[in-house]
Amino acid sequence: MDNRDYQRARVFITGAVQGVGFRPFIYRLATEMALAGWVNNSSAGVTVEIEGETTALQTFINRVEAEKPPASFIQTLDVTWLTPAGYRDFSIHHSDASGEKTAIILPDLATCPDCQREIFDPTNRRYRYPFTNCTNCGPRFSIITALPYDRPNTTMTAFAMCDECRAEYENPFDRRFHAQPNACPNCGPHMEWWDADGQVIAIYDEALLQAVEAIRQGKIVAVKGLGGFHLMGDARRDDTVQRLRQRKHREEKPFALMFPSLDRVRAVCNVSELEAALLMSPQAPIVLLRKNTGAVLRGFSGAGTQAHPNIAENVAPNNPYLGVMLPYTPLHHLLLAELGFPVVATSGNLSDEPICTDEREAVERLRGLADVFLVHNRPIERHVDDSIVRIVGGREMLMRRARGYAPLPIRLSAPVRPLVAVGAHLKNTAAVARGSDVFISQHIGDLETEAAFDAFRRVIASLQQAYELQPEAAVHDLHPDYLSTQYARAAGLPLIGVQHHYAHVLACMADNEIDAPVLGVSWDGTGYGTDGTIWGGEFLRVDEHGFDRFAHLRTFRLPGGDAAVKEPRRTALGLLYEVYGDAIFDRHDLAPLRAFSWQELQVLRGMLRRGLNAPVTSSAGRLFDAAASLIDLRQRCSFEGQAAMELEFTLNGVSINDTYHCELRGESPIVIEWQPMIEGLLADAAAGLPTGVMSARFHNTLVELIVAVAGRAGAAQVALSGGCFQNVYLTERAINRLREAGFTPYWHRRVPPNDGGIALGQVMAAGRSSEFRVLSSG
Repeated sequence: MDNRDYQRARVFITGAVQGVGFRPFIYRLATEMALAGWVNNSSAGVTVEIEGETTALQTFINRVEAEKPPASFIQTLDVTWLTPAGYRDFSIHHSDASGEKTAIILPDLATCPDCQREIFDPTNRRYRYPFTNCTNCGPRFSIITALPYDRPNTTMTAFAMCDECRAEYENPFDRRFHAQPNACPNCGPHMEWWDADGQVIAIYDEALLQAVEAIRQGKIVAVKGLGGFHLMGDARRDDTVQRLRQRKHREEKPFALMFPSLDRVRAVCNVSELEAALLMSPQAPIVLLRKNTGAVLRGFSGAGTQAHPNIAENVAPNNPYLGVMLPYTPLHHLLLAELGFPVVATSGNLSDEPICTDEREAVERLRGLADVFLVHNRPIERHVDDSIVRIVGGREMLMRRARGYAPLPIRLSAPVRPLVAVGAHLKNTAAVARGSDVFISQHIGDLETEAAFDAFRRVIASLQQAYELQPEAAVHDLHPDYLSTQYARAAGLPLIGVQHHYAHVLACMADNEIDAPVLGVSWDGTGYGTDGTIWGGEFLRVDEHGFDRFAHLRTFRLPGGDAAVKEPRRTALGLLYEVYGDAIFDRHDLAPLRAFSWQELQVLRGMLRRGLNAPVTSSAGRLFDAAASLIDLRQRCSFEGQAAMELEFTLNGVSINDTYHCELRGESPIVIEWQPMIEGLLADAAAGLPTGVMSARFHNTLVELIVAVAGRAGAAQVALSGGCFQNVYLTERAINRLREAGFTPYWHRRVPPNDGGIALGQVMAAGRSSEFRVLSSG
């Protein structure tokens, strides 16, 4: 053989290549092709040294990219050609923990079909074992403590494998080869059934059967799962759901449901092929599905009542959608298979607190919420909520990014220096940036309580520790009172403040991998503007240097400040006062004014006259609230976004292209004059038009405004971002109209359009500064 045809290749692979069976895949491929060498994990990825004939090596490299494990993805594959070392066979080396830690931590993955079959097979040694997993599924992010991803660096380190599990773990041809959480009933974690005081009542499979019976009896059960606790109860029972609402202080916000099977979901909801694929995917998120007409009826209540096939009305009151997921752990599969009906599966916490992860902590924090506890002894390293997805514009849009998705990175077009971004105040996520990767944390939530702020601090510390990151700057929102901003200021790092809506637009650009110039339409409820007012109805023209405020909604005051967020009637009053002044207080025929007492109106009149506790805003989110109040749809909200959601829901079955009149006034910035639209809305309300017709005209008008401003800006690319674009009708109509007008619209996909995407936008903004951009990789 000509030695020139025999070479050694060192292949370095980065991406999601640990915890997905990548090394055994390499081993099997090399063995099949009779190539010699080795493979190992490192803190940065996977390294392969392999030698053989040059053509065979090239075929091997091509097959690695084409046949990689389904849960993996490759970011880079670099090949260095070397002199042969004389390897005689192919082996798997121990992991190398040295070097820079840049390997991608994989999210937790839903139970694969093979493991599902095993837990329901009476002849299998893992029959009914709730912690069954393999290299294709199971816990990852929720149990890892450090890189590289090896068992000693997970919370499974305390569980020594039995001989049978060890044999699987060490066999490269077994699907459990180096499955770090590998376990069985003889050596792995187990379940326990606790009473309200944390006393053990039953263990192992009997614990699960006790939980089944408790749920059948209408009790609320705290179930420790993959990334924390759920509070579970019979979703068919009005009394159980109402008791859970009272205990969680959650009046009307919808509860998520877990169904036993896709067929059971289809009996209640309309499910498209794409939605079914999402439900059955390894990510297994909560998917927002439209209810079948007539499928959600009164439900039933009381012990001994015959099982009703439908969902209790108070699961999602006044809402045509249900948030639905399928079982995603063996424990859930076993539990739901025994029950045979859907359960409420809401996060195990009080409102505005992080989800519980530790069983002893849960007994204290969930005291009074849960009647009993189904727990296990596999520690959870970090809380991970369920992700939420809906279909918008023919593709998935993440509304909450957590289990199944976090902490997979978003890849930037150019590398940045090490940064930490602390996000916003509501729906908070944090992020760390290293090179071209932005690692966005799991959903943390609203930073409204000390418990939530503690979780926020732990998440940032965990991200920095996992990647041994030494950030060179902290990136934060401009709002001085946000707890996240205060955290950044106390971090002792150089600070980079980023305007809220600019971050929204940059997040959408990163999500869609587009570059400037872009017209960003950034519509939400609240964001601190560069002029000290509350922005929220923004059109930002983004170029390679930054942004300018090209247009915005006409401003108005919010009497009572934050109180107006919970009371659309206040927002409507501020809007009307901007148009009519003091004369509005004589219009007792209007729904918002009828919603107040005489004494309340006098206080609000004083606020508006003096501008005291009545901040100025251009918020599109508040404009939606005001519209809901003006047509007497919703005067008070029990959860964020409720009025705007119900305004969208009225569109069901309405198909009109009518609009109200609006005007664009001035230049630099253009001011969008909404007064004619509000006058039209008031006239329609007085004439008694159906709410769906008024809502359609309102939505259609806003879409036409987007198209008109895009025309003035002359931008070919239009990015739609901010919480308002969780509205399917608004977003899809805007997409279609922009395309008809010759523009290319972009909307969110992998990162939420709400404030869960702000941290990514903050990193993007910092990276656009020459100070923090890596100008040369050399």
